[in-house]
Amino acid sequence: MSIKNKNILIGITGGIAAYKIAELVRMFKKEGANVKALLTQNALQFITIKTLETLTQNDVYVNQFKEAQTTVHISLEDWADVFVLAPVSANTISKIANSIADNLLTSVSCAILGTKTPVIIAPSMNVNMWNNKYLQENIKKLSERCTIIEPDCGYLACGDNGKGRLTEPKTIFEKTKEILDKNKPLKDKKIIITAGGTKEKIDPVRFISNFSSGKMGLALADTAYNLGADVHLICTFDTDKNYKVTKVQTALELKEELDKDFNNCDCLIMASAVADYRIKEYNNNKISSKDENLTLEFVKNPDILQEICKNKKKRQTVIGFCLGTEDLIQKASEKIQKKKCDYIIANEAKTALGTDENEVWIIDKNLEIKKIDKNSKTNIAKKILELIYD
Repeated sequence: MSIKNKNILIGITGGIAAYKIAELVRMFKKEGANVKALLTQNALQFITIKTLETLTQNDVYVNQFKEAQTTVHISLEDWADVFVLAPVSANTISKIANSIADNLLTSVSCAILGTKTPVIIAPSMNVNMWNNKYLQENIKKLSERCTIIEPDCGYLACGDNGKGRLTEPKTIFEKTKEILDKNKPLKDKKIIITAGGTKEKIDPVRFISNFSSGKMGLALADTAYNLGADVHLICTFDTDKNYKVTKVQTALELKEELDKDFNNCDCLIMASAVADYRIKEYNNNKISSKDENLTLEFVKNPDILQEICKNKKKRQTVIGFCLGTEDLIQKASEKIQKKKCDYIIANEAKTALGTDENEVWIIDKNLEIKKIDKNSKTNIAKKILELIYD
């Protein structure tokens, strides 16, 4: 199983075994994963920020009160595909088992434990601390939600011999890959995603389009693929992916591709910006620019989303998008009632077009609304895709 492009957050607490995490980071990076490190203040006694910055090629997080954004624990929670805590001290285990969030690492831990993100805990401590009955009660409590990689037996840094030594980085590495492979809720699901603004041709050299970049649709396709889906991206731009990609230009070409494949899919996400109108008569030759004024006649394009929804089966989910500049929620609510899709994702032009971030409102058939605050389009995509497998 490949972990390429997976987001792995590593939490490091104070203990001599922290030096081993440099090797673990190297293993993840060699496989193409994105890695970020999160440390307690005491962990800095055993491994440096500079070492981890160099290895991860990312900022290292230590003190929540010194970070640029006060909600950094939420951004890290949203970013991570898996959270690996290694080495974890008895002190930190007891804190997160009892929801004590008094530093950035425990804040992130408590936040992630409230989500579906997998958590791996690899403890390291003195043998007598490991055998402490209260510590074992906390381990048992966390094992209901987390994967616990118990420490190895052997000679310990304190001079004792027994159970407490951090398991080898290779073991943590393999367990992380195994868990990421299992954590694919969209496995065996076929999902079609459309992306980008259509181009309606005027003549051989001119067309009418819009400002849609296709970034939201691309984020949805990449995320769905990483979650195990069989993805078919129908887009208006060139992109090289490990899943199926079909390039189209016009609304009619998009409709033609959807007509071919929709019956075979479990879910369609219409994130593309489809032109409402096309030129009535295409000019085979370039239109002369000698005239002061030019009049073009337009005709309405088919309402692809509405037509699709008329033919969808009960097992299929259709998610549409609504982009607006005013009265967004009202117009999106009217749109879902008219189109009869399962969800509408409402977003504003000023925050959505051409950006790497977005904020959206998810509206369902009962007109219940859930807002997702401004975040990266990848994290927004994760939240949208939860609609399919929750």
